[in-house]
Amino acid sequence: MNKNLLKIAVISALLGGVLGFFVSAENSRAGFFDDVFKFFRPVETQEEGVVVGEKPLYKPALDYEEAVINAVQEADPSVVSIVITKDLPIIASCERDPFNGLIPPEFRDFFGGFDFSVPCERGTEKKEVGGGSGFIISEDGLILTNKHVVADTEAEYSVLTNDGEEYKAQVLARDPVQDLAVIKIEAQNLKPAKLGDSDSVKLGQTAIAIGNSLGEFRNTVSLGVISGLSRTITASGASFGSEVLQGVIQTDAAINPGNSGGPLLNLKGEVIGVNVAVASGAQSIGFAIPINFAKRDINSVKATGEIKIPFLGVRYVTEKEGALIRGSSDGPAVMPDSPAEKAGLKAEDRVIELNGEKISLEKSLGFLIQKYNVGDTVKLKVKRGEEALELEAVLGERPQDGN
Repeated sequence: MNKNLLKIAVISALLGGVLGFFVSAENSRAGFFDDVFKFFRPVETQEEGVVVGEKPLYKPALDYEEAVINAVQEADPSVVSIVITKDLPIIASCERDPFNGLIPPEFRDFFGGFDFSVPCERGTEKKEVGGGSGFIISEDGLILTNKHVVADTEAEYSVLTNDGEEYKAQVLARDPVQDLAVIKIEAQNLKPAKLGDSDSVKLGQTAIAIGNSLGEFRNTVSLGVISGLSRTITASGASFGSEVLQGVIQTDAAINPGNSGGPLLNLKGEVIGVNVAVASGAQSIGFAIPINFAKRDINSVKATGEIKIPFLGVRYVTEKEGALIRGSSDGPAVMPDSPAEKAGLKAEDRVIELNGEKISLEKSLGFLIQKYNVGDTVKLKVKRGEEALELEAVLGERPQDGN
């Protein structure tokens, strides 16, 4: 009996060991293959919570896209299209007798094939001759645009707002120095654009342009970056000839004909510039007038109904370092009874600085003066021969035909 129990115990131990070996080996193999298969399994992304093949789902830069969309939504209701119309002659075909009545009408068939008509005018009709852009700067209908958009004093202007309404527009003021103008429509409760600070603009930051591209595609949005600052360019056009624009912002956001006068925005939806020109023969080189240059005009029109331009009262030649006060066939170097004469400036003086800013080819005396308002006091560093002077001038208001 004891021997039988001993045999059973030995057999049980052997069976337990053998089964334990196979179970342990099986578990090891299972763990090994689990690790191998885990390596080849499709990746399950935690953020999206979905499986897509063997790669995680790409997550787009939603924060940036949302910022662009929000900026456009913020500014878009303030952007308008400007339509230019004009009375143009109706050209018709009028009969003409080249023989001055010498040949009777019944004999003129012998001259078949000849055109006995000439173009002639038969009245006039209003036709759309151009378009531009602008943006609302007051709830009661003030709109900022480029001067060259509304340069034709014989044309009529109308404004199409973002909601599709059309208004007749009146030109209130054209800046005689900068390519800026303010027009007015009879409307209330409009949404003015938010004005930013163009002095804080940095190279490489995002820029958004909105405007009436080609005078046809209203409120077109284009995206780019700030490509350059404080550029000096010569702009030209059929309506205004040519003019030098100083201190403008360069961008690669697409600006097309018809975009003139529209806003250049930052990612906050704030206006940092007024789109003004493109480089011909180039791609993605556009320019905008910094909004800080326009703020003086905006404030002046709101306060007085016109644009008042600060005035020093000198004629000068811009040099590499300074402005040489010198007369010309147009008039004397220092205008009589002007702020310059009252400050003590004389012909052949060289103005080196204005309020601490150096005068140069890139920053002329006239350009620096435009940063200030009528009545502001400015400090001038002047060289008179070998003598260094510091003078103060109180800027006056530029006469309508003054310099």
